Amino acid sequence: MTETQSPAPRRPLTGVRVLTLEHFGAGPYATLLMAELGAEVIKIESPSLGGDASRPTGPYLLGEHDSQYFQTFSRHKKSVALELKTPEGRAAFDRLVASAEMVVGNLRGDQPEKLGLTYEALKAINPAIVCGHLSAYGRGNSREAWPGYDYPMQAECGLMSLTGEPDGPPSRMGVSIIDFMTGSTFAFALVSALLGARATGQGCDVDVSLFDVALHQLSYPAVWAMNAGHDTGRLPAGAHPSLAPVQRVRTADGYGQLMCMTQKFWLDLCLLAGAEDLAADPRFADLAARRANLPALTAAIDALFMTRTSADWMALLGGRVPFGPVNDVFQALNNPFVAEVAMRDTVAHPDAPDGLQMLAAPIRINGDRMPGARAPKLGEDTQAVLGNAADHTSP
Repeated sequence: MTETQSPAPRRPLTGVRVLTLEHFGAGPYATLLMAELGAEVIKIESPSLGGDASRPTGPYLLGEHDSQYFQTFSRHKKSVALELKTPEGRAAFDRLVASAEMVVGNLRGDQPEKLGLTYEALKAINPAIVCGHLSAYGRGNSREAWPGYDYPMQAECGLMSLTGEPDGPPSRMGVSIIDFMTGSTFAFALVSALLGARATGQGCDVDVSLFDVALHQLSYPAVWAMNAGHDTGRLPAGAHPSLAPVQRVRTADGYGQLMCMTQKFWLDLCLLAGAEDLAADPRFADLAARRANLPALTAAIDALFMTRTSADWMALLGGRVPFGPVNDVFQALNNPFVAEVAMRDTVAHPDAPDGLQMLAAPIRINGDRMPGARAPKLGEDTQAVLGNAADHTSP
């Protein structure tokens, strides 16, 4: 190693072996976070079914059983081709369980018990094994066998009723945010259970569901509804239900998002924008007054912000008043700040001659962002992993 080279950052989950039966978004997102942090995440995939169901998700395919969609959720992982329902496949899987610290998946809630993936089924092989179950509605209830996905959870759990303009239809988030929130919650729960298992030598079952996490995201509007009978509903310009001005604003060339969460930010906005008349207006004197006069405040704020472009407002307010331009995806990715913080990387891929551009891991260790690596081809690691299974011991 030369003086100009720095050592590769040590990933904190290095040495943790995770077996996963997963597909599409929520489960793979959880294990993606762990893989980025160094865990050896081994995807157990059925070759007769073509592996993870998200492998052929288009429109941008990368050879056989691979796609840009699949790559998004399976960086750094390994793939072992096994037919779990055959005696030979099950025997190979059980050998891997003996060498692993976690067995996880995002199957329907009735499947872990049927497939023998619970702690009760696996503890004889490995008493410290953590068995994680991410499902649509959880286990042990009337919906455990139901399939389910992100968008219906946003609908049934009330989130869509809070999203969009009051005179328009309810709206969902533009991305599968409940998948990602559930995956993040799952990853945290699994690592927490792992700490317990290492301390006691006894594993457990960990359950997280899309429904539970979606409902939990109602947060303080749920507390207001349960205790005060308050219906938060939707406000114009996506305004905050209690703080103002915290809302979308019109600019000379588009939109921005303003967040005057405190009185100081409001006064700083008026001063920087040369709008002392707004600061002096008794209708906007304090938070309570601004909230009570939200329609008039919205009209005044839009009139003010339409005098400058989004970039001009960013230059004026950046670092002083929380504000961001409403960018499209291309503008967001090409933001110079994205390059500054290295949130894009390029990974080598055999079917992408110029490399596959991706988003980097959103975690730094000792200031370093860990470099990415492509997702595996179907069964790519079968021989290497099964050959080493007997030699790998859990910490």
